[in-house]
Amino acid sequence: MVLITGIPGFLGNRLAEVLVNGLEGYPDSWPYARTEEIRCLCLPAADASSISRLSNRIEVARGDVVDKKSMTEFFKDSEGATLFHLAGVIHPDKKMGGGVKQFYRVNVDGTKNVLDLAKEHRVKKVIVISSDSQSGFNPNKEHRFTEDSPYNPYMNYGRSKMLMEQIVNGYVNLDDMDITIIRTCWLYGPNQPERHTEFFTMIKEGKVPMIGDGTNLCSMSYVDNTCSGMLLASINSATKGKTYWIADERPYSMNEIIDTIADVLENDFGFKVNHRRIRLPNLVGSIAYLIDSMLQGMGFYNKKIHVLSEMNKNSACSIELARKEIGYNPVLSLREGMNKSIKWCINNNHRI
Repeated sequence: MVLITGIPGFLGNRLAEVLVNGLEGYPDSWPYARTEEIRCLCLPAADASSISRLSNRIEVARGDVVDKKSMTEFFKDSEGATLFHLAGVIHPDKKMGGGVKQFYRVNVDGTKNVLDLAKEHRVKKVIVISSDSQSGFNPNKEHRFTEDSPYNPYMNYGRSKMLMEQIVNGYVNLDDMDITIIRTCWLYGPNQPERHTEFFTMIKEGKVPMIGDGTNLCSMSYVDNTCSGMLLASINSATKGKTYWIADERPYSMNEIIDTIADVLENDFGFKVNHRRIRLPNLVGSIAYLIDSMLQGMGFYNKKIHVLSEMNKNSACSIELARKEIGYNPVLSLREGMNKSIKWCINNNHRI
């Protein structure tokens, strides 16, 4: 049995699709890719129809990671299962208050609830998804985060992921649980959230803001590369207690990211692209950082200001440990991944 939290969700939905249909272009070597049962934890009021339609092998269990009692059905008869804990908050939901407390309720307290129940029900292997935000930003363009880099969390989201990782490692050290942490970067690909499509639209219309000269580097994680890394880590017994960075082959500059999306929109799909960029000085990023810090200090969160504060920063990692220890190989490049992302948007009526 495979258990997945975080349904519906960008990574959770894609992982469920991969477990049902396989992963094109990657080795189909995962023994549970043909498992008889995949159980997904879906929020009580969320629409899970797209997941239910995938396969009769998928069972949807309603529950919320912040409410331990609500996950009884999800963990029923789960001894020996593999659990992918993907539920988390990146940008707080205004319908749930929109404040920074959501980071800690879901990413920290929710993870503890999940691990308590995984221990109680004797789940065999747990893969927990973390983030690059627990490391903050690189001090320069040459620097790469590794698994040995110290914590330097950025804002409340980064701090919540740091606390989450520390809790996970406590279960490994104190309770001898087999848990592996996977750190992802800027995720993109099929099933992407609406905010990613909005970014494509801004690029198409020439309205995307560029803070500084655009040469700052970002590691990105194409969603199928990420699924591959998670699956490889889950079948390797030597990954117990380990942490791995999972991202594309190399970091990309912000200029390259925007230019690649514009090129794919224009030349692969025939969109009319305005190649103008809204050039802003680095001071704008600094001001956005100060406003973001002030708002979050008062418990509030503004997604646009937060994203603006990050746009001229370097956030680049090394994937060499994952290559060496679990055989991770990010097959798709940025251009190939963006082509699939845009194609998915078109096929699923996401207006660009």
